[in-house]
Amino acid sequence: MKIKKIAIVGAGTAGWLAANHLGHELRADPEVQITVIESADVPTIGVGEGTVPYVMKGLERFGISEAELLLQCDTTFKQGIKFVDWLDKETHGDNHYYHPFDSPYPAGFDISPYWLTQQDKLPFDDIGIQARIAELGLAPKQRSSAEYQGPLAYAYHFNALKFAALLAKNAKQRFRVVHQIATVTGAETDEQGLIRCLNTSNGDQLHFDFYVDCSGFASILIDKTLKVPFISKADELLTDRALVQQIPLTDGQSLPPYTTATAHAAGWIWDIPLTSRRGTGFVYSSKHMSDDEARREFASYLGLDPATFAPRQIPMPIGYREQFWLGNCVALGLAQGFVEPLEATSILVTDFAAELLARHFPRHLADVTVCQPYYNQVLRYVWDGVVDFIKLHYFLSDRQDSAFWQDNRDESKLSAQLKNRLAMFKLRPPQQSDFFSRFDLFNEKNFLYVLYGMKFQTQLQPLTPYEIRRSEELLQSNQQLVAGASREFMPHRAWLDALKQAAQQRAG
Repeated sequence: MKIKKIAIVGAGTAGWLAANHLGHELRADPEVQITVIESADVPTIGVGEGTVPYVMKGLERFGISEAELLLQCDTTFKQGIKFVDWLDKETHGDNHYYHPFDSPYPAGFDISPYWLTQQDKLPFDDIGIQARIAELGLAPKQRSSAEYQGPLAYAYHFNALKFAALLAKNAKQRFRVVHQIATVTGAETDEQGLIRCLNTSNGDQLHFDFYVDCSGFASILIDKTLKVPFISKADELLTDRALVQQIPLTDGQSLPPYTTATAHAAGWIWDIPLTSRRGTGFVYSSKHMSDDEARREFASYLGLDPATFAPRQIPMPIGYREQFWLGNCVALGLAQGFVEPLEATSILVTDFAAELLARHFPRHLADVTVCQPYYNQVLRYVWDGVVDFIKLHYFLSDRQDSAFWQDNRDESKLSAQLKNRLAMFKLRPPQQSDFFSRFDLFNEKNFLYVLYGMKFQTQLQPLTPYEIRRSEELLQSNQQLVAGASREFMPHRAWLDALKQAAQQRAG
């Protein structure tokens, strides 16, 4: 039977990303109809506001104007993450390091062996230029840069609800996606275990050929109907709750072109600048900090009165499904799995998984048995790699101020792959060959910034005179580029204001 009717249950970022990926891939087939089913009774979480550069490929392919994204979604540029207080203050003082988006290989040359000989003099993120340009508060694009292009790599911060609305508009206008309002309460299966229809709160039954579960933590189809087990990673990643609060911007407040991740005694705090407000969240382990203590600590960070502070609390079940695709149903977004938002993993994995589904979407139900095993194998590899990369941040910390940080250094909680990699990286810096799969969403470039930003120790290696000379030349060249950056790049807010003014002039 040909798959003609596709239902996407859930209309948050995951649902509309899936609609655009599937709509673009299947746009040439007039028989295919995609329907996004949105509940008027179930609000979206709406806190996924940070991205990585991967998201740009899909947005451009969908035909979404970057200017529209920047103007309509309170969007700012993100050039990486600034990590604050992830190391012991008594040992390192007030500390921070960057995980920027630029390559740690200046001019394609691996400078890390030379950097190891200079690490007491030079932060690792200074081997490139982006961390320093971000610290100067400069935009990654020039005024003349084309859409989705710029001299520096970048991603975005945006209002997640407005971003979903932009994706919805595009899917409906470009790809004929139908938007239906209904509250799905469950589903029925046939004798083969395939989903036959959706049940709604008003008693209707909605029949489709294929179903995409984007129902968030509720996981109405993959969990409630198909009973696919959840594999918990709570023993590796200890944070299980988040408090979230939006903070208005004050007049003239700066817009850092990066996410700030500030560690505390039982987790960390995200701080994301939008053009209209700050999106903040307090991530913590409930085994190491009570809810009341978390609320007080969060209030203190924000400079608010803890007596009246009432942030929204979000549970964080860390882990993923045993299968992501079963029969005629695929789970995406929070229904598929969740790892805390450090390194903007949620939208990244959702975008990757939705694109992979679209590229391998079966045109007939009989083809599911071919596509399903491959999809599950790839996504399991992706999720395990993401868990490892997030765990890396905690394991490397030498903070001694709480049981939380001490518990995170338990080597028995590392995966075999991460343990083996760290043993190798003690002998030599990470290399591209250590990450041999195109499905490594975080590779040696990401590991280099986190490892050496957090003072990981690697054995020194003998260097040739050429390696020393070339490394020193590249460092000097980068120093000159940074010195002239204020002439090449506009301040972040000024760039965004100029875009807004130009749009208003065109409209007027």
